[in-house]
Amino acid sequence: MAELEVKQKRLNGRGLFWTWSPRSEKEAGESIVRNLLLHWFPAKVTLKSLSWGYSLWLGTITAALFLILGITGVILMFLYVPSVERAYQSIKDIEYVVSFGWFIRAMHRNAAHLMVASAFLHMVRVFLTGAYKNGIGVGQNRPLNWIVGVVLLLITLLLSFTGYLLPWDQLAFWAITVGTNIAKSAPLVGEWIRFILLGGHEIEQNALIRFYVLHCFFLPSAVLILFSYHMWRIRKDGGLACVDNLVLSQKKEKVKDGIKSKTYSLLGLTTGRTVQVEATLLDEEKYTVNSVPFLIRRIGLVMLGTFIFVALISLFINAPLEEPANPNVTPNPAKAPWYFLWLQELVAITTIRIGGFVLNGAFIGGILIPGVLVLLLAIWPYFDKSSNLNTGVWFGKERIRQNIVFLVLCFFVILLIIIGTYMRGPNWEFYFPWEPWPEIPKKF
Repeated sequence: MAELEVKQKRLNGRGLFWTWSPRSEKEAGESIVRNLLLHWFPAKVTLKSLSWGYSLWLGTITAALFLILGITGVILMFLYVPSVERAYQSIKDIEYVVSFGWFIRAMHRNAAHLMVASAFLHMVRVFLTGAYKNGIGVGQNRPLNWIVGVVLLLITLLLSFTGYLLPWDQLAFWAITVGTNIAKSAPLVGEWIRFILLGGHEIEQNALIRFYVLHCFFLPSAVLILFSYHMWRIRKDGGLACVDNLVLSQKKEKVKDGIKSKTYSLLGLTTGRTVQVEATLLDEEKYTVNSVPFLIRRIGLVMLGTFIFVALISLFINAPLEEPANPNVTPNPAKAPWYFLWLQELVAITTIRIGGFVLNGAFIGGILIPGVLVLLLAIWPYFDKSSNLNTGVWFGKERIRQNIVFLVLCFFVILLIIIGTYMRGPNWEFYFPWEPWPEIPKKF
């Protein structure tokens, strides 16, 4: 019977595309099973998960930016030469000789910066909604998925950082110099980490080829693997955390009305306890819609909007290209990439000189404090004892103090980035944005 239906679809000219535009409830369910890409998604999705206000679609935006980076990156790979003698000239050719090369490069750079920002904001959203907490489903492991998300954010930072060196101009060379010097301050392993990254003790050909391979192969592969697991884990945990809260609210209403609730699955009355059973809605038709086409259309809309936004800002914000890298000419100030400027600012703040004693700010501000913050992020879900009522809820009442502490930390990180970007001048002195910098001769 199934074979006859497939043949009938082919006769109707819909053999390749019917899964993307089902004409019935049955086809909508079958499309998830039969289509490799759509198999990522459940057959049905709640309206609350589809709403703009809950997740802000930041995860999808981040994935769309990674896709843009992949497409533009492959194009740039055909034109770029990873050699200290030819890297700068190949970037210059992309910028000024290749048709629309400047636009492709601008899209790649802008998407990289936006991906760092969107991944960070996605993490903030997950925290503020308590979506790293297990809900009512048995077998959920959202804290593990939160840790995977933290690792993905760190890899995103490394992706952008490794790409920074590739133009081989002054901006790239000295930004990497500052970044690797911070890594060097780690006790015991600092020198080893810097040597591994650079392939030696200087930023030369070995460093360029290593950053190129990391940027183009190893780190994108790690993102793809972890992102796939991240998505699979969301399915295993019963969907977005707001679904748990909706089910829990339903159960509370039933108990309040004196109605003994039963647990149903898509196959009918069930026994046993699994994520899918425990997190199943009563009156499902009222709260859910088919993933195909509703979820797919929303994802397509978000991805299209992301692409248009990146394309539009790339018309006005070009990727910079300074003079060729010169290790003998030190810019003053030499700054790390903007997303690491808070570390550079912490290093300056925690470097304290008392007489002949100097407190190592590179270790305290560049390694110790950020290391503690990352560790706190990873283990926080295991110390959050708020009830299930706060899972999947923006600013849950029992999590007010946690959210305030988290937002204060985020505020200070952003504040340090702003100070490092706009208020630090020569010799890392503090200047207000409207104050002129003194003339400082370049060091040769």
